[in-house]
Amino acid sequence: MSTGIVWFRQDLRLADNPALRAACKECSEVICLFIDDPLAQTVSQLGEASRVWLHHSLDALDLELKKRGNQLHLMQGDSAQVLKQLINESGAERLYWNRCYDPQTIERDKRIKVQFATLQPSTFNAMLIFEPWQNIKADGTPYRVYTPFWRAAESLLNSSLDYLITSTAPRQIAPLSRSRQSKLKGLKSLDELALLPERDWHQTMMSHWKVGESAASRQLGRFIKNYVTRYDSARDQPASNGTSRLSASLHFGEISPRQILSRLLKKHSLSELESGELVFAKEIIWREFAYSLLFHFPHTIDQPLDRRFIRFPWAKNTDAPLRAWQLGQTGVPIVDAGMRELYATGWMHNRVRMIVASYLIKNLLIPWQMGEQWFRHTLVDADLASNVMGWQWSAGSGADAAPFFRVFNPVLQGEKFDKQGSYVRQWVPEIASVPDKFIHKPWELSTSERSQLDYPEPLVDLKVSRVRALEAFATIKGTN
Repeated sequence: MSTGIVWFRQDLRLADNPALRAACKECSEVICLFIDDPLAQTVSQLGEASRVWLHHSLDALDLELKKRGNQLHLMQGDSAQVLKQLINESGAERLYWNRCYDPQTIERDKRIKVQFATLQPSTFNAMLIFEPWQNIKADGTPYRVYTPFWRAAESLLNSSLDYLITSTAPRQIAPLSRSRQSKLKGLKSLDELALLPERDWHQTMMSHWKVGESAASRQLGRFIKNYVTRYDSARDQPASNGTSRLSASLHFGEISPRQILSRLLKKHSLSELESGELVFAKEIIWREFAYSLLFHFPHTIDQPLDRRFIRFPWAKNTDAPLRAWQLGQTGVPIVDAGMRELYATGWMHNRVRMIVASYLIKNLLIPWQMGEQWFRHTLVDADLASNVMGWQWSAGSGADAAPFFRVFNPVLQGEKFDKQGSYVRQWVPEIASVPDKFIHKPWELSTSERSQLDYPEPLVDLKVSRVRALEAFATIKGTN
């Protein structure tokens, strides 16, 4: 038996963690490691909200490890240099990790595999149900449309139960001996990683959340028991408690998609699921689709998949309208409600994400990359694959995207999905007294009534800006 390092990344859990399971089986001592690598996309490009979540998630993981006789070793610096130091100091002979799929991390991991080949690095899939190269077309090319991707995924799931096999958390995880532990010099405390911002705004944000593996498991249980059967009808209503709210836990790997689908399918096959359950299952596979696109088209992180959009005539002098959008001061209630919810909680309802994205891109003609960057900075669930796909979908430049000429009307969206204005009144309290008829279009109130509101006039006329967007799209339509 030997000493092994388990390198935690976006897999901050003990159950259904194949790297940890393999190390516990093959090694007599296990070093559980997390590296805060300034050069790694998975850490350095985390926004402030995500770094706050990471702080609490690492704390929760350490507590779970201590219950099993181990601890989380925190180190900071270039991953290869940190691993080299830890291997030299601990005498570790094996190295384990679960794979990530963003292009920068893939290349880094390839280099580390070569550099530490003598340790026989063992890597596993813990982030996805299917590897990005498993669910592809018969000709070996990736899907660019979701419906056939879903059908292929459904076929794979029906053909083998192996895709949904999960493992329980180890009861004990043998720690490094005291003599070897005393030789480790580069360890950091959680506070020394400085993941939390200097200002204490994050305390209010985190009051909306429970973080860690146990909390994620409980949240999934509540959702399946109380909400999933009506997910198909409730998921688009931002004022209701109709979504799973597991996106951040999925991103940081506090829970896996395998665990979610295996619990959803505990009593029924895919074909036997109720409509709400099936729609939720499709959303889990939608995330798989996002990772497939990221893996096969890595340039789409900041470049349009549809190359026509490279020449799109975006607006000039966007600083002021972009800032108004970020702060929830556009004068469009459903847009402002979403942006304020994001700022306060680090999260935004998915229907509202689509509305605010369409408004930024099509009504303000601001490049989707600016919206994606703001979401990455402010979301606790800022998942690169899902975030990029969502923004490219809204822009009409991505795979299976909404066509650019589909411009969401935020007033109609609000009236349809927030009929009573409950969501808007929660996040835009300065117009809470406005009658339902005008809650999504307060600019139609009389001049005297509007003067009583401490709320801005709309940045742009929705009809005029829609026409402007369509005219802009016409300049690239049909080009290659």
